[in-house]
Amino acid sequence: MSITSALVLYAVIWFMVFLIVIPIRLQTQGDVGQIVPGTHAGSPEVHNLKKKAWITTWVGLGLWVVIAGIILSGWITIRDIDVFDRMGPAPEFGDTSG
Repeated sequence: MSITSALVLYAVIWFMVFLIVIPIRLQTQGDVGQIVPGTHAGSPEVHNLKKKAWITTWVGLGLWVVIAGIILSGWITIRDIDVFDRMGPAPEFGDTSG
């Protein structure tokens, strides 16, 4: 895995975790009872976005370490998820033919 692939993998994991963490303990204006005129009652009043970003960073880092470790170890390869067998058989070790 190249550095670019590792960064893209981390970014994808980070955003997926962030979208899961955002609604946790979200207090809306309707919950608090202070609806600002011109806004929806479901608009956030207390969002704690900085705290959620830090939580996402650490959870994402842990998931990235596990997933990157699986990819780098070769435990799961692209051929394992090729359900239609489009890649054909894996080349034998030492085989230099195309």
